[in-house]
Amino acid sequence: MPPEDEPPDEPKAPKRPDAPPTSRLGRLARLAGLSTRAVPLATEAVRRAAFGARRTEEEELEAQRRVIANAKKTAEAMLKTLGEMKGLPLKLGQMASYIDGLAPPGYEEKFQEVLKKLQAKAPPLSREAAVKVVTAELGPPEEVFDDWEPDPFAAASIGQVHHAKTKAGDAVAVKVQYPGIDKAIENDLKSVSMLEMMIAPVGRKYHTKEALEEIKSVFLAELDYRNEAENAEQFRIIHRGDDEIVIPRVFGSYSTKRVLTTELMGGEDYASFCARASTEERNAASATIWRFMFRALFAHGWLYADPHPGNYRFLGGGRIAFLDFGCVKVLPPALLAGTKRYTVAAMDEQWEEFEKACVDVLGYDPTDVEPYKLYIEYTKLLLAPLTTDGTFKHTHKVAREAVAFLVRGTKKNSKPKEGQLLPNFPKPIHPPQEHMFMNRLQWGLASVMAGIGGEGNWRRITEPWIRGPLKPIA
Repeated sequence: MPPEDEPPDEPKAPKRPDAPPTSRLGRLARLAGLSTRAVPLATEAVRRAAFGARRTEEEELEAQRRVIANAKKTAEAMLKTLGEMKGLPLKLGQMASYIDGLAPPGYEEKFQEVLKKLQAKAPPLSREAAVKVVTAELGPPEEVFDDWEPDPFAAASIGQVHHAKTKAGDAVAVKVQYPGIDKAIENDLKSVSMLEMMIAPVGRKYHTKEALEEIKSVFLAELDYRNEAENAEQFRIIHRGDDEIVIPRVFGSYSTKRVLTTELMGGEDYASFCARASTEERNAASATIWRFMFRALFAHGWLYADPHPGNYRFLGGGRIAFLDFGCVKVLPPALLAGTKRYTVAAMDEQWEEFEKACVDVLGYDPTDVEPYKLYIEYTKLLLAPLTTDGTFKHTHKVAREAVAFLVRGTKKNSKPKEGQLLPNFPKPIHPPQEHMFMNRLQWGLASVMAGIGGEGNWRRITEPWIRGPLKPIA
């Protein structure tokens, strides 16, 4: 026991690691450890969807209690494992934290309540880890910057962010890549490729290989912060003149492949804004996010494919600062023209032309009758905010349906026919591989907009860009 006049020793915080795990087998083993928790939960969700309630009310309530408790424990295990792994597993955890419909039906709130911590507050690495990277790229941070905060204020999938001040006195956010994260992500992608080989030839029928190549190209590009700096500048030009869209300035002399220094943004985070904003502020913020996403996409062909809640700072009224330009895709002009073609046809209710455009652009197969109907109706569902000429409000129910509709229909159409033992897989469709990140935007944005709860005539905002020509960024 310490002397009475001396306070007891404070418990020491656990030492933060210097790098995330990088070996392929080690990362696979960590993910495998989650399956013992996730499988029973998924099984119960499927049972409930297929068979409904148990025979007695008491049995059903007890089952719900157990599954809800298990959902929270599973989410907490995911939080710890994915937070420590960083890289692609953490990205998937971030997506599950906010995209409605990805968590087991009926347990979304419990999952998202825990996983929301991954959006900007993933476990950071040690002080020494960041210093090592900055020193290798720019020099010792205490010499390069006038002031350097050794503990990060935000941490995400491939890097953590530190407060600093430049020699000129500018307050900045310095994003520092995790040591070894490039190797970790490359090993993650090799594991995904291994999965593709395991599910072949069925996977190849559905363009799995092409989709994986698209995922690889985009995520590997994120490892070079110079790409992100260039993307941010392009979005600044795209939205020039729109004072409610704020793109933080990049400090080029303080930025390299693994260190990105930008203007420090104040304002509120997403959760704080959603908790207290007025109806007017919600509507204004929703309109700003809508313009940011769709002016870039439809007028210039630039797809911002990472709409998650950690990428916004609300600056008052409708002003929003947009962060993180790593996951950006420039669509080929022909694909953008095709996307506009079926969207305009839906706006004009020219359904014959709409279906023809879906066949030509998205690869839907009208000879595969039931799946074709499913994909056509699914596309109409996703386009509803763009085609409704009136007030449209995003809700969590609407966002969940965007995922659930396709899952329900695919399950129904895949049931074995009479006399068959194997599932009746629909014929393969062949959408452009560059189109796959559109789903990430559509599902993610619907959930972000639902959380804000704003409403507006989104078609009126977007229609001039959809019907207008592709414009070069000047």
